[in-house]
Amino acid sequence: MKRRDFLQTSVLGCVLAISKPASLLARDNIAGPRPNTAPKEFELNELTFADLQDGLKSGQFTARSLVRKYLERIDEIDKHGPILNSVIEINPDALSIAESLDRERREKGARGPLHGIPILIKDNIDTADRMMTTAGSLALVGSRPLRDSFVAMKLRESGAVILGKTNLSEWANFRSNHSTSGWSGRGGQTRNPYVVDRNPCGSSSGSGVAPSANLCAAAIGSETDGSVVCPSSANSLVGIKPTVGLIGRSGIIPISHSQDTAGPMARTVTDAANLLGGLTGIDTRDAATKAGRQKSFTDYTQFLDKGGLKGARLGVARKYFGFNDRVDKLMNDLIGELKKLGALIVDPADIPTSGKFDDSELEVLLYEFKTDLNAYLGKLGTSAGVHSLKELIEFNEKNR
Repeated sequence: MKRRDFLQTSVLGCVLAISKPASLLARDNIAGPRPNTAPKEFELNELTFADLQDGLKSGQFTARSLVRKYLERIDEIDKHGPILNSVIEINPDALSIAESLDRERREKGARGPLHGIPILIKDNIDTADRMMTTAGSLALVGSRPLRDSFVAMKLRESGAVILGKTNLSEWANFRSNHSTSGWSGRGGQTRNPYVVDRNPCGSSSGSGVAPSANLCAAAIGSETDGSVVCPSSANSLVGIKPTVGLIGRSGIIPISHSQDTAGPMARTVTDAANLLGGLTGIDTRDAATKAGRQKSFTDYTQFLDKGGLKGARLGVARKYFGFNDRVDKLMNDLIGELKKLGALIVDPADIPTSGKFDDSELEVLLYEFKTDLNAYLGKLGTSAGVHSLKELIEFNEKNR
């Protein structure tokens, strides 16, 4: 079964055949109408950047029509139907931005592979427009940043349409010892489109679900420790956590300046590489990007190699096996496929020190979180209701 067929049938099957999710939805007080038929075939299903650019070039699509189609898809299965809850806010200017990019294409041609492509970004990435940036927290509802983040600036420069913002694990999952992946006070619970009562992983949950469910062409997430690669894995995407400093972090609600970075999340390796190239550069507000000078590229597709697995040494960490027989079988079958493609499998390749530095890492994150978040909140304008970690704690205590 092709990926698109599986996704279409699984969304319906999860809603109709599983009773538990329905009770969970009711308990969350965000239940909505349930479909009694499969979602209609979506014209943009699984289309890559190249497919979309071909359609834009031929006149089959316009950037405006792409935005319109994705908005209709969001309404159909994110806000209604199975209610995936992956999109926390729509950009009210997306259609007018798309029209402007269509006009530019007619007059000057396309800027590059992202021109006119609708992209969703995580709701901890600042945009100086009519959208809020809240990290999913009710404490920041109404906060409209004074400046674009570096990521938003680069997307606009590349001609991408910022379609809206995605739901996430509130505060990028750095708020509690018992937090739930994909849940935020503002956005509710994000649901895995393959099985709606299963973990979408996080903290970039919406950025994982939305491209997987074809609600956008691709998305931007952020990661401190697993928040791009885990939801990419759980939602069958390609996710890249770049080296810190490859992509500027200014205007991203922080956890840790030593680990945070944004990263692309897409349905194909080529799309992820194209999106990565559109985000690199020197960020004058992020000193870490200086180390990447003359080491970054604007086109990472030049390094893609279909035979790249030949001779590659890949280790198998067997300590993570043994929890589920079906998963073990799938993994072992995959290892067999990698061997057929020429990979050299080192099995087992367990890392003896794995997990031994978790406490030390957490200590660093706690110190950096306090300093970095205070710095971010202190620069917010009057639209924000809190301007320090102290005020944020007071808000939460008052609104328990």
